[in-house]
Amino acid sequence: MRRVSTRVLPEPAPATTSSGPCGCVTASSWAGLSPSSIRSSSSRATIGRHPTGGLRPPRGQRLGYAAVPRAFRFSVSAAAPRPAAEWRELGRRAEDLGFSTLSMPDHLDAEMAPLIALAVTAQATRNLKLATLVLGNDYRHPAFLHKQAATLDLLSDGRLELGIGAGWQSSDYDRAGIPLDRPGVRIERLTEAVTVLKGLFAEGPFHFDGEHYTIDGLEGQPECVQQPHPPIIIAGGGKRVLSLAAQEANIVGLNANMYAGVIDQRAGPSATPAATDEKLGWVREAAGDRFGEIELQTRVHIATITDDPQSMADLMAPALGIEPEDALASPHVLAGSVGQCVETLLAWRERWGISYVGISEDAMVEFAPVVEALAGV
Repeated sequence: MRRVSTRVLPEPAPATTSSGPCGCVTASSWAGLSPSSIRSSSSRATIGRHPTGGLRPPRGQRLGYAAVPRAFRFSVSAAAPRPAAEWRELGRRAEDLGFSTLSMPDHLDAEMAPLIALAVTAQATRNLKLATLVLGNDYRHPAFLHKQAATLDLLSDGRLELGIGAGWQSSDYDRAGIPLDRPGVRIERLTEAVTVLKGLFAEGPFHFDGEHYTIDGLEGQPECVQQPHPPIIIAGGGKRVLSLAAQEANIVGLNANMYAGVIDQRAGPSATPAATDEKLGWVREAAGDRFGEIELQTRVHIATITDDPQSMADLMAPALGIEPEDALASPHVLAGSVGQCVETLLAWRERWGISYVGISEDAMVEFAPVVEALAGV
């Protein structure tokens, strides 16, 4: 018999309680900037400075890993409704272009339901991983989420990556009439949900008596293919949720901090290289000995192939509330020629250990040469 009592992380000072736990912001939603508008404004073939300037750490200092870095892999994020044939074709195209994963967000906007849509993708593809990036914990009880996740992992022959977050987008809560608790409460609930999910993925009846969830002898079924459970993704921009991710997740996403519940200038300063250094420090400290087992991920919200990355940075920096140099060096912005983008990604991995990179569907074909150059390297 497995019996678990609740364990809640201590709540930090107000400056670090924000969760920012979702890795599903689209390029077009980030401060109202779309890749198409950026490309049109930087279409002149003026060679800009190399976007990786200043990214590399001092000689001998590698912030993100201690030994051999992980090989690169890439995900494409998509969610817009479309006929089944087109959705299946998207998955096949992503797989053929070398992407390892199709990821989906979880909001009440004009998006398809992720677990259902990913099941369709599983039927149409061979090896493509299926990621929720990320599910809002407050939208589903973890016992029911476990059953859905285990079923998808079983029917996809073990291809699910289960991303879950504390929830952040205030419009989801407002429109659905779900109480939007303060970040600390949402992260407490997420902490318990992860404990419940792992308990149900294990063998035998599971018991849990927490502040937010109670499980009385439930045995998790069906049994999933990946053991002990599908890889768990937790992404965030605040210290508390990243500490949870470091302790519990297989994949940790380094995000901007969306504490305001919307995407605006308040998120920009937490997307800079210096802010990412700080986040990685939180992850390393909380992970302890398991840090080397963690895969580090980032979601690139603005991605474009251009010969003039500086003009793009000058355009978007005011909307992000940061300097152009910080915008170009952010791990959430990828801009430049194919060669420059390859160098940028190598610099990210050297400085932060980031090896799992997500981009939006509208950049999938454009970035295929970058994926071809680095996937598996």
